[in-house]
Amino acid sequence: MKKTIAYLPGDGVGPEVAGEAVKILLAIAKKFNHEFIFTETPIGAVAIDQTGNPFPDETKKLCEASDAILFGAIGDPKYDNDPSAKIRPELGLLEMRKTLGLYANVRPIFTFKNVLNKSPLKPEIISDVDFVVIRELIGGIYFGKRGRNKDRTSAFDTAEYNKTEITRVAKFAFELSKKRKKKLSVVDKANVLETSRLWRETIQAMEKEFPTIAVDYMFVDNAAMQIIKNPSQFDVIVTENMFGDILTDEASVITGSLGMLPSASIGEKTALYEPIHGSYPKAKGLNTANPIGSILSAAMLLEYSFGLKKESAAIYNAVEKVLDEGYGTKDITTDKVMGTKELGEKICSKIK
Repeated sequence: MKKTIAYLPGDGVGPEVAGEAVKILLAIAKKFNHEFIFTETPIGAVAIDQTGNPFPDETKKLCEASDAILFGAIGDPKYDNDPSAKIRPELGLLEMRKTLGLYANVRPIFTFKNVLNKSPLKPEIISDVDFVVIRELIGGIYFGKRGRNKDRTSAFDTAEYNKTEITRVAKFAFELSKKRKKKLSVVDKANVLETSRLWRETIQAMEKEFPTIAVDYMFVDNAAMQIIKNPSQFDVIVTENMFGDILTDEASVITGSLGMLPSASIGEKTALYEPIHGSYPKAKGLNTANPIGSILSAAMLLEYSFGLKKESAAIYNAVEKVLDEGYGTKDITTDKVMGTKELGEKICSKIK
C-alpha cells in the first residue's frame, strides 16, 4: 500500500512527539511492505512566524491532497500571555477543522496495566476502563458569534447548532456503538441550554434507526462526576464541542497522564490524528515529553484512514510491551525513565 501523509508538527513539543510517531509509521511500512510518504508543512505559531497565517494556504492544499494528516500540537506562550493578539496559533487549528470538515473527534479512554498506579484514581475503579468519547468538533460555542461591547466591559460567546450537524456526529457515534458494546451515552445540559434540547430531541428521533443500541442521556455535570466515580459504566459517549473538550481532559487522569491518549478528527474526505495534549512549551526541547499519545494516534491513523487493523494492533502491542517492561517518560515511571526519543526508539524496536 502506498499512501501520502501530511505532517504538521506544529509548536512546542509537537515536533518531538510527532517525530517519534513518524518513526513508528516508517517501521510499520518496512515490516508490512507499505510505503508512507510524508510531506511536512507549518501550522500554528511557527506558521505565523513564517507567513503571518496560522493555517497557510499551502498547508490547507497539502492536507486536502493527502490521504491522512499527522499533527503534533499548537500553542505558544507569547500569544497566551497577550489577550489583545488578533492572530493566534489556535485559530489555525479551528480554521483547519472547519475548512477540512473534521466534524467528529474520536478520543479513546483506556488503561495500561503497568501504569494503573500513576492515576490518582484507585486501580479497582479504572482497571477495566475502555470507552470512547465522540466530540462534535466544528460547531458550538467555539465557532459561534462572539464579541465585546464598545468599551470592552462585557463580552459574549454564542453556542449554535443545527440538526444536520448533530445528526452527522450522532450517526458516527451510533455506528461506532454497533461495533462495540452497543451502548451510547448522550451528554448534554438539556435542563438549561436550548442547544442541548435540540441535541436531545434530534438523537431521540434517531434511536429507532438503531434499535440494537441502548441509549441513555446524562447531564454534563453528572457525567463529569460519573467519569471519575464509575468510568467503566461507559462505552461510547457523544457530546457537543466544549463539553467534549473538557470531559476528555478530565478523563485523561484515568490513564495516568495526558501524554498517553491519542485522538482522531474524522471528516467526510480526510482525517487528522493527534495526541490530546497541547504544545506544553515548558518542555520544548528537553526530550521529556511523552510520545505515546502521538504514537497511538499513528495507530489510529492506520486503522481509521487506511484500514490496516493488523498494523495498528502491532503499534498498540509494542507500546504495551514497553510499558510492561517498566519503561516510560518521567510522567509515567520513576524507575526506567527514558527521554522522548529513547522511548520512541524502544517502542520502534518492538515493531522491528
